[in-house]
Amino acid sequence: MSGPRQSGEQSDSERELLPTAAPARTRAVIGGLVRPHRVLAWSALVVMVAATVIELMTAPLLGHIVDLVADGKSADALTWPVVGLVLVAVAQGAAVAYGFSLVARLGETVLATLRERVVERALGLPLEQVEKAGSGDLTSRVTADVSLVAEAVRRALPVLVRSVLTIVLTLGALALLDWRFLLAALLAVPVQLHTARWYVGRAVPLYAAGRVAAGARQQQLLDSIGGAATVRAFRLGTEHRARAERRSAEAMDLTLRGVRLVLRFYCRLHIAEFVGLTAVLGAGFLLVRDGSASIGTATAAALYFHALFGPMNNALVLLDDAQSAMAGLSRLVGVADQPAPDEGHRAEASGASVEVRGLRHAYGAGGPEVLAGVDLVLAPGEHVAVVGASGAGKTTLAKLIAGVHVPSGGTVSVGGAALADLGPELTRRTVALVTQEVHVFSGPLADDLRLARPEAADGELRAALERVGALSWAEALPDGLDTVVGTGGHALTGAQAQQLALARLVLADPPVAILDEATAEAGSSGARALEAAASRALEGRTALVVAHRLTQAASADRIVVLDAGRVVEVGTHDELRAADGQYAALWQAWSGTRKATG
Repeated sequence: MSGPRQSGEQSDSERELLPTAAPARTRAVIGGLVRPHRVLAWSALVVMVAATVIELMTAPLLGHIVDLVADGKSADALTWPVVGLVLVAVAQGAAVAYGFSLVARLGETVLATLRERVVERALGLPLEQVEKAGSGDLTSRVTADVSLVAEAVRRALPVLVRSVLTIVLTLGALALLDWRFLLAALLAVPVQLHTARWYVGRAVPLYAAGRVAAGARQQQLLDSIGGAATVRAFRLGTEHRARAERRSAEAMDLTLRGVRLVLRFYCRLHIAEFVGLTAVLGAGFLLVRDGSASIGTATAAALYFHALFGPMNNALVLLDDAQSAMAGLSRLVGVADQPAPDEGHRAEASGASVEVRGLRHAYGAGGPEVLAGVDLVLAPGEHVAVVGASGAGKTTLAKLIAGVHVPSGGTVSVGGAALADLGPELTRRTVALVTQEVHVFSGPLADDLRLARPEAADGELRAALERVGALSWAEALPDGLDTVVGTGGHALTGAQAQQLALARLVLADPPVAILDEATAEAGSSGARALEAAASRALEGRTALVVAHRLTQAASADRIVVLDAGRVVEVGTHDELRAADGQYAALWQAWSGTRKATG
């Protein structure tokens, strides 16, 4: 039997986090995603360049107006320059709006493709890899990191593109006015480049550490909330609260360090603005005094440089968003780059036998062995129950046979073929694992069932529900099989969720099924009904049942008793009771409990 498990804290050093792509690889992947949309990318660039060129006409027009006023021209002479300013404003606004829409469309298209690839790879990751990394690492990538990158694409990317174009073309316009204006403006560049280099060198590792800390915080919250019943049962609330506070404090500290870094960044940018504007005004004064430039030209140069404040600061400030988004993007590419499961030529399982030879397993390098030399053979159609004290290795044995973990030593064969030769897809079709942790997907109940067999007709869904004793309550739902269940929908009880999982098992129809305490969620009143449902779902299959209740073990063809990762007893219920060993002691304790509570 299995008692409550105490959840321990897993340090970052013990976790094998999912990979994060190097910056060069991230850029290469994004380039590959943009390549199919070259026409859209070039269209966006052309429109944004046109919008910037139109905007740059404002400063010369204002300078021309200044010269007209300085020369004492009449008000009529100002009419056409003013009309020109109005036309420039209208044309520039329309071009910017259209350009922003093209850039946003390109960004959203590329992000959607990346998101689909990440989800596809995430769903294909070996469960062992996900478990080693911790579910918080993966969930933070497909939620927080995706949201972060999406926000950058929608808000920062169009502004950054326009800012860079404005800077480049404005510097060109300064050179056309007089090369000395450009030289004066460039005095600000060393300060800005030094500021950018100083910032990036500190921001990149800081934001990367922040994303890792956010993943660790999310993992701790998932552990504490998901195991709330165990935490309460063992009075571990204070300890888990301290862990959550520590993880949150680490994430908050990194966030505050980022805020302080940004404030220092802004201060340095203001110094660059002061240096550049002073130099341009000084150059204008000297050029006007010696007659090399008119007052209007000097005014246009000053306006050009002043107009650079916004885009220059935007470009540099957006480095903050860019570095944060790049850190999230690298984590997404790290998942997207994971190799797809190799589904080439594979061995075929012939029959439904299961053979375990010399099975050994340890979690983590150098960790203690959870299983030590287990041998077990299940004949086709045989139902074998596995019992033992908590920590005996029952769940580990179930996961190894199901292909969730790769054993440290020994072999697992199904139908005469090693699991390694079957491959992930064939293994999933051959062996199904049902645990006590059942997820009810949001949506109609029929869609939830069809996850096991997408082409199943309504009659097949009802037949599967009837086989596990769930048809009556399913049809009694407000909209029958069309009732929305899961988050935001009709709430199912623990026993109903388990019956739903067993109905999926019937629809998937694998030759080998493994139940890992799959009836543990039922209360005492529903235990027998759920055990009967499990028994009907296993009919015609080879089955390994990690028994939560010994009544399940008593009805099995054989019983295997595990102790400290080793098989210590094998036999039928009657044989093991007569042997007066560990199983007999477990049965006596179980029976005594039943009598005391009855």
